[in-house]
Amino acid sequence: MPFVESNGARIHWQAEGSGTPVLLIMGHLYSSAMWYPLVPALAKRHRVIRFDNRGTGQSDTTRGVTVEQMAADALAVLEAAGETSAHVYGVSMGGGIAAEFAMAYPERTRSVTLGCTLLKTEKTDPAAARRALVYKFPRWLVKLIFRLTVKPEGYGSNAPRDAAERDIAVLRKDRFTMAGVREQAMAIANYATTRQRARAKITMPALALHGDEDKAVPVEKGREWAEILPHAKYVEYPGAGHNYLVAYNAESNREFIDFIEDVDAKGTR
Repeated sequence: MPFVESNGARIHWQAEGSGTPVLLIMGHLYSSAMWYPLVPALAKRHRVIRFDNRGTGQSDTTRGVTVEQMAADALAVLEAAGETSAHVYGVSMGGGIAAEFAMAYPERTRSVTLGCTLLKTEKTDPAAARRALVYKFPRWLVKLIFRLTVKPEGYGSNAPRDAAERDIAVLRKDRFTMAGVREQAMAIANYATTRQRARAKITMPALALHGDEDKAVPVEKGREWAEILPHAKYVEYPGAGHNYLVAYNAESNREFIDFIEDVDAKGTR
């Protein structure tokens, strides 16, 4: 299995399919395995590159992790895969990393898709700080908390229950380290950028996707992307929670694939 060294960590990545490259960045706590709702459809016509963020899957855990560092990990993976640029798609924390990637490496970003995420302009983040404290509990207790709190209802009123239950089953098998996800939580808490920087740097085509029943990132934060970015399209999924990939699987897959193929057809960046 491929690994790449990046800023003191061994990052696990994989690629499948062929065609225009797409770089996928997963959110807080979960490994790249959680892209399973999208990869089969996407890999039919595109080269899909995904990786485990530090502290998840098979990637290393390190201290003092930052969002900028995780964006640099994404670049290291892209280069290890032999690509100079890609369509970049991130969800939740991964959306924040994708936005930072687009701002730091605009020449490497063909387009950027920001799923269930926000533009973080203040370093104070009580929710992220609380998560970091939770991860100091014993692993068995954290797993129990997740088992009791992650339920199909959280996927939104329009989410198919069987799809939500399947996703929960996959989540429970996903691998992470307590130190790793605690570092992720602190990276989120300590990160901030500005609207001005986002507007000036994210000039490539952008797509924002959000569920209107998202309890983790308020839907208003998703709508802001269309106001902030000069070339952004916003799509909202009624009755979807934070994980719209499950609640609106076929619809969100089609929206994303149509978007990047339109960018490719127009030759825009």
